[in-house]
Amino acid sequence: MENSAKPISVLLVDDHTLFRSGIRSLLQRHTEFSVVGEASDGIEGIKRAKQLQPDVVLLDLNMPGMSGVETLQLLLQDCPRAAVIMLTVSEEAEDLTTALHAGARGYLIKNIDADYLIRAIRRAAAGESVLAESMTGKLVAHLQGGGANKVVPASELDKLTPREREILACLARGESNKLIARVLDVAESTVKIHVQNILKKLGLSSRVQAAVFAVEHGIHGNSDKQT
Repeated sequence: MENSAKPISVLLVDDHTLFRSGIRSLLQRHTEFSVVGEASDGIEGIKRAKQLQPDVVLLDLNMPGMSGVETLQLLLQDCPRAAVIMLTVSEEAEDLTTALHAGARGYLIKNIDADYLIRAIRRAAAGESVLAESMTGKLVAHLQGGGANKVVPASELDKLTPREREILACLARGESNKLIARVLDVAESTVKIHVQNILKKLGLSSRVQAAVFAVEHGIHGNSDKQT
């Protein structure tokens, strides 16, 4: 049953009252969600998050005063377990990569349909990362074009087994655990274990960060044959 478990608590942080009202109305139609609070700017959002300790925060990127990324960084200091999803109109790859590096678990565009948003919140609350489909290609192109210049020793990749490197390449292409399991002909539970091992070995906190790492280091092709 949809209401058999504790509702997923959600905090809305956006400077547009009408937009917040629409999201609240949408989520209130589902008993699995509980909108525990709202905030119209970053400072208020950080305060409310600290008080409420929500499971998921839907955070606007561009707000007057404190930016969404600044809000994200400070919010995660007080609520490190919160799944923060940037919900924005910006489709700029640089904004996306900045948010992901700052710790966002997801990046969605405000023109997504309601069902997609509902699924994304569920996935984020379950520990998965979510990325707007329209942004995946932009992320890869941005990183390939030198949009990120993070230097990590080759030894970091040497920590991974060949199978883990193969799965890391799949993550870079935005593939789900279910799709990876089907392509590699393994159980989905096995893929989950591999993903957890990858994150632990690389010192990352989400599959989106793993995808960014992979693209930055050239692991994003049809198969991982790089040395």
